[in-house]
Amino acid sequence: MSRKYFGTDGVRGRVGEMPITPEFVMHLGYSAGKRLASRDWHLAKGGRPAVLIGKDTRVSGYLLESALQAGLSAAGVDVFLAGPVPTPAVAYLTRALRLQAGIVISASHNPYEDNGIKFFSDSGSKLPDEMEKAIEAGLEEPIRTMPSAQLGRAKRINDAAGRYIEFCKSTFPFDLDLRGVRIVVDCAHGATYHIAQPVFHELGADVIAIGVSPDGLNINRECGATDPKALQRAVLEQKADIGIALDGDGDRVVMIDGQGVVYDGDQLLYVLARHRMKSGTLKGGIVGTLMTNLAVEHAFAGSGIPFERARVGDRYVLEMLQKNDWQIGGEGSGHIICLDRHSTGDGIVSALQVLTAMRQENATLAELTKDLVLYPQVLVNVRVAKRFEFEKSEPVLEAKRAAERDLEDAGRVLLRASGTEPLIRVMVEGKSRERVSHWADSIAEAVRHAAV
Repeated sequence: MSRKYFGTDGVRGRVGEMPITPEFVMHLGYSAGKRLASRDWHLAKGGRPAVLIGKDTRVSGYLLESALQAGLSAAGVDVFLAGPVPTPAVAYLTRALRLQAGIVISASHNPYEDNGIKFFSDSGSKLPDEMEKAIEAGLEEPIRTMPSAQLGRAKRINDAAGRYIEFCKSTFPFDLDLRGVRIVVDCAHGATYHIAQPVFHELGADVIAIGVSPDGLNINRECGATDPKALQRAVLEQKADIGIALDGDGDRVVMIDGQGVVYDGDQLLYVLARHRMKSGTLKGGIVGTLMTNLAVEHAFAGSGIPFERARVGDRYVLEMLQKNDWQIGGEGSGHIICLDRHSTGDGIVSALQVLTAMRQENATLAELTKDLVLYPQVLVNVRVAKRFEFEKSEPVLEAKRAAERDLEDAGRVLLRASGTEPLIRVMVEGKSRERVSHWADSIAEAVRHAAV
């Protein structure tokens, strides 16, 4: 059975349209609850399975939280409500509280009109495909509410943010601090708005926070990891040493140096890999994705660091890390996984690992990345009808082949369907920016014509 509703990062879409409607989300909660209730959790006598629900700051979170809670309760599952907390906080708290699953209500970097539901297992990792397929299969079954005595109950966790702040701080070496470091952190008016500043401040940094006034509608709007221009301005105006841009649900990060230069996930991954290699703490190799800049792969090869590419999506990076028994992986978008620190990608924790490298090597980001010169990479997103299969379009494939013939071994071409939006992503990279831009536009135009 192929997955109908689950993409690479849970179920996502426009609020009020399938599948992000209260009726569907309630049914989704019920189906997930029934799958959880049917598993052998070795619960105490009379105990019920329990899940944690966290959300970002979108106004629709209130609606979807109530719908999920109703479905889970109908299936006989207890619910712990964490309120607005980052996605990685849900993963951590699910493990810390010994719960059976965690659920996040968020559409990550998408605009406020969208929302989504994603699940974590009891180990704090994304649900395996088999469980997602089982939940989807359960959506074909009607909701049959448990008898009143067996309904799930709900409890709010008032100290969820504080628990997670302490966890983030624990991932930074105890013999280091951030005294004397001036940091601007952009929380994208999202789930880290009340968390990121205390983390860095309590480690000693002088912190200026922006993007910390969520109103339910401004999440990710001209701010955060997907649009770091506001952070660049703030870093220069505040004469800060570093800027940290998080996205709406706090699982990705990009950073800015004191000169206003942006460092994406590929560059930060390179910093972490080289630092761990120098310190003798690198276990195995590094996992990137099909989108990872070719220069990063070449740099790792020159340093003798094993490198493999996973499919795009942090769940696939995690799967390859676990398969290889490695610890560090990530994406250019800023999803970075440090399995020696957390079970999932975490923007704050990843930033702390980069700051660790900077402090221990007494170096700036520019100095730590001076040997890495990224190849020009152009990404064009082409909006298409849902389920458009570019693989079956000969004009699109011919445009791709023409680009590959021209670039030869000095570049790459990648087409892929987005797992979260009705988009075809066209990526072209190579040593010549002019040729890269030309071929990206050419292929994107072929996709537009074919998708009509």
